[in-house]
Amino acid sequence: MPPKHFGPNHHGTRFGKRCRLRGIPASPALLRGAPAAEVNVGQCLRAMRDERDWSIRELAERSGLAMNTLSLIENAKTSPSVSTLQQIARALDVPITAFFETGAPKTSVVHVKASCRTHAAFAHGALEDLGAGLTSRVVQPFVVTLEPHAGSGPNPIVHTGHEFVYCLQGRLTYTIQDRTYLLEMGDSLLFESHLPHCWQNVEAEPSQTLLVLFPSDTRDRPTEYHFAPKPVLT
Repeated sequence: MPPKHFGPNHHGTRFGKRCRLRGIPASPALLRGAPAAEVNVGQCLRAMRDERDWSIRELAERSGLAMNTLSLIENAKTSPSVSTLQQIARALDVPITAFFETGAPKTSVVHVKASCRTHAAFAHGALEDLGAGLTSRVVQPFVVTLEPHAGSGPNPIVHTGHEFVYCLQGRLTYTIQDRTYLLEMGDSLLFESHLPHCWQNVEAEPSQTLLVLFPSDTRDRPTEYHFAPKPVLT
């Protein structure tokens, strides 16, 4: 079974360092108290386009977006939707998180204070990146908060490497192939992530887990398979 890509069965994602895009509000229930800093996505987009020596016309052709749309984004005249950022990220061959990197130098040691975690809010939960800034992202640790009854969708997820889950709060299930595992506080699960899997918060309260992804292929993007955006309805 091929890896799961962005599709209609997943939740919208908004990335930032305890921040939000202009015009795209973060989830107030999950981000209450977080500073409302903003990210200049347009400036980052222009820098990545210039690095490739692409004109706006070329990026428009590669992404399928209108030149005017790209120009408005680069000049901070409009706020891009997650769906739009998806298309641009694919054209540039970068993860969607690249639009929100702070530009801090990469390092071989990452010490993350609780108040400074890189934060991403999606439609039914939030991610906190514990490894942002590490030179090599062979190991990708996250704290994942899921809203009540949130799930990964009906389609199984498949990616390279291994996956480790440790339940910090609440109760959730992981279904791997045809077997379902219940995780309660203190329980853990480690498995080969080429096995089809999906997850679900089974309680009427938020759950929180430590999720560590170990992709064996550096080109793989397991985070996006787990928390991919839902399409924007038109």
